[in-house]
Amino acid sequence: MPPENDAPRVVGTFQLLALGVNGIVGVGIFFVPAAVAANAPGFGTVAVFALTGLALLPAAFAFARLGSRFDEDGGPVVFARAAFGESFSAFVGWITYVSAFFSVAAVLVGLTWSVAPSLGLEDPLSRRIAALALLTLVTGVVASGLRLSAHIWTGLTVLKLTPLLLLLVAWMLHDGPVATPAPAVPTAGWLRAGLTAMFACQGFEIVPVIAGQVRSSARAVPRATVGSLVLSVTLYVGLAWACVVALPALASSTAPLADAAGVLGGVGLARLVAAGTSLSAVAIALGMMVTTPRYLSSTAAGEGGLWGLDRIAADGVPRRALAVTWVLVALFVSFGELGELFALSSLAVLGQFGVTAAALLALAFRGERGLRPRDAWPAPLTLAVALVLAGFGATAREALVAAGVVAVGAVVLGLARRGRDPGPPGA
Repeated sequence: MPPENDAPRVVGTFQLLALGVNGIVGVGIFFVPAAVAANAPGFGTVAVFALTGLALLPAAFAFARLGSRFDEDGGPVVFARAAFGESFSAFVGWITYVSAFFSVAAVLVGLTWSVAPSLGLEDPLSRRIAALALLTLVTGVVASGLRLSAHIWTGLTVLKLTPLLLLLVAWMLHDGPVATPAPAVPTAGWLRAGLTAMFACQGFEIVPVIAGQVRSSARAVPRATVGSLVLSVTLYVGLAWACVVALPALASSTAPLADAAGVLGGVGLARLVAAGTSLSAVAIALGMMVTTPRYLSSTAAGEGGLWGLDRIAADGVPRRALAVTWVLVALFVSFGELGELFALSSLAVLGQFGVTAAALLALAFRGERGLRPRDAWPAPLTLAVALVLAGFGATAREALVAAGVVAVGAVVLGLARRGRDPGPPGA
């Protein structure tokens, strides 16, 4: 799905790695340590982050293997098209698109709710209006071109990591009294905690989505996919450890990173970390608004250019798909609840993992795209993790809402196809 002309590719390996890290390190880490601690207290919080990262490594390798074989935008959508055909690819496209705009909405709602008190935004309506304004600003930046977006997301990624790294330094140098956390004792709540932690660890799957805009994508995509997960989980384990040591009542903290920074480094570091996490959310919203419309444009390309949504301008922006994405994200920002958006996003991404794993199995055992059966080793592990987390970590309401959104997508695609079908001759 190339752009409308042969414009040079503007995204390099470092920028792609920054996109992956930016996609992972976002608003989730600002909230999630407390939510994880509620189900896995003490060093169980640290263990959940480490185990979730290890559990997601096979998924990262699955995306990396397939990402190195497809030099075009779309990620899981084009994987499914090659493995299972157009009809299934359209269904996958909707699932991936749903997971992406759920995530964007969750990030924007989470950021707005976290900074609302300092801005004097007390009532829910004013907070949602602020989230819509931020969404519109980010969309405007993305619409200005991929080259500018790449420079901005790379710079913001470096900036937002700085206070988090300073918090780790403060933790390692701290010599004052600290609490003695409870040991890591596995319980039934760890599965729910794992689903929550997965929201903070997801994001590496966006790397192959812009492969068609990346220089030397066969090498850059797998390196950035796996590298971004490894770097981010390593950071998360350190941050979780610092929070557990610094905050005996971690589960009740509304801003665990800032609170831990206050204990370990003082008021100045706490303010810097709070500002850094807000910057982090803005950066991840930008990166996700770059990639999310490409799920839709890639799906439309397989549907014969559905409503012109497959069009990508010379500057690398699918503007029609971007406009539709703005509308859908705005709806969920206006009506969705933060906790529900976190869970729905995680469930949709688990579905995306499962589809990618199945595509890897099919293509490897058919010997297509230069793949061999031995290349499919990450697929069974990815499928197992997705099934366990989705089956035991989600509530019935969350599963029903996610299934309902997927069903709506199937109906929309069916109506769109019927509208293009001229019917039998003479009808």
